[in-house]
Amino acid sequence: MKRSLVVLLLGLIMLPAVLFAQGTLNVYTIMPEKYATEIFAAFTADTGVKVNFIRLSSGEALARIVAEKKNPQVDCLWGGPADTYEAGILEGVFEQYKPKEADAVPVKFKSADSYWIGIGVIPLVFMSNGKFLKDKRINPPTSWEDLLNPAYKGALQMADARTSGTATERIYTLVKIYGEDGAFAYQKKLHHNIQLYTKSGAGGAMPIATGQAGAGVFYIVDALDIQQQGYDVVLSYPKEGVTYGVEAAGILKGAKNLDAAKKLMDWASSKKLGEVMVAKKINYIPTRPDVKVTNPNLDMSKVKLLDADIAWKGKNRQAFIERWVNEVVQQ
Repeated sequence: MKRSLVVLLLGLIMLPAVLFAQGTLNVYTIMPEKYATEIFAAFTADTGVKVNFIRLSSGEALARIVAEKKNPQVDCLWGGPADTYEAGILEGVFEQYKPKEADAVPVKFKSADSYWIGIGVIPLVFMSNGKFLKDKRINPPTSWEDLLNPAYKGALQMADARTSGTATERIYTLVKIYGEDGAFAYQKKLHHNIQLYTKSGAGGAMPIATGQAGAGVFYIVDALDIQQQGYDVVLSYPKEGVTYGVEAAGILKGAKNLDAAKKLMDWASSKKLGEVMVAKKINYIPTRPDVKVTNPNLDMSKVKLLDADIAWKGKNRQAFIERWVNEVVQQ
């Protein structure tokens, strides 16, 4: 009798774990690790699907996915600008899947052919060290031309276009403002003020926060993270405008855990994801219009946002990177 009771109790204890075990998902994430950890924990709590992930920059992620095309090592790509996904579509590495709530996401924030779904919007922003501005007796930059000021010589840290989606976004913005030839002519001038090109988009954020560098161009999510940590930084926008990244998510062709991957895409299209980002102060502007942001810094009503077609970005991405390396970095 006692033995039967023990077996029964053990069975009851193990039952929730059995019910909870809904599979495992392997993911490359371009989204910073600390954000991805929070988001995947919420996804697991909702669905029971465990997520194993490796964090890579957008250039690294795309290169690895293409290299592993015949034998995918992960099921999904999470985060990173949608032009990375568009470039991947041209390489044939993404699977088509329309998430359950995809119709609630505006057309411009998702793949027309259901290769990826947008999960957040992140415009570019200038971030400057407050003490640097005071010491140099200059105002926060409000024009792209301001960054050419000799006061910034050797003081700018910006992302490297070979590895970072933030950097390619910077190029897209400049092309929209100056035209293609004008954009690269501008970047040649800007190069004289560069202290360092960083591997990742957020790589220069902490050096600017601590005064090792004066200013840089970042996605808003990375700049706000520094500001929320209490560092003396100033955020400003150029009058000419900025483009914005659409953070995306997609399933890789040949995914070994396809059912679990579809669950992640369904969850990515849901209102719940946006609510998690707001609650956790992960400062992406949700693509779901029915999710209300609470941070006033995410109010873009006074910012000049420049539209750049995502397919255009994906098509021109590699050519712009090569031109940047040849004409700017190696000049």
